[in-house]
Amino acid sequence: MTRRVAGFLLALAAFMVFEWINLGFNLADGHPTAFYVVHGVLIAVNLVLAGVLGVIGWRAWRAAGRPGRI
Repeated sequence: MTRRVAGFLLALAAFMVFEWINLGFNLADGHPTAFYVVHGVLIAVNLVLAGVLGVIGWRAWRAAGRPGRI
């Protein structure tokens, strides 16, 4: 994987974390409990996906900087 792709993955992960945490803070009051449960699950799943993408991107970034990579 190139550094360009690794950088994209890192940027995407950072954006996902920002976006979903921002959504969590901006949820308005007055909705049924199911609304908050569903959005809480969506936020949690997307934060986990962002973490996975961040780890893959970070490992690829470091590997691309080493000489003699495959």
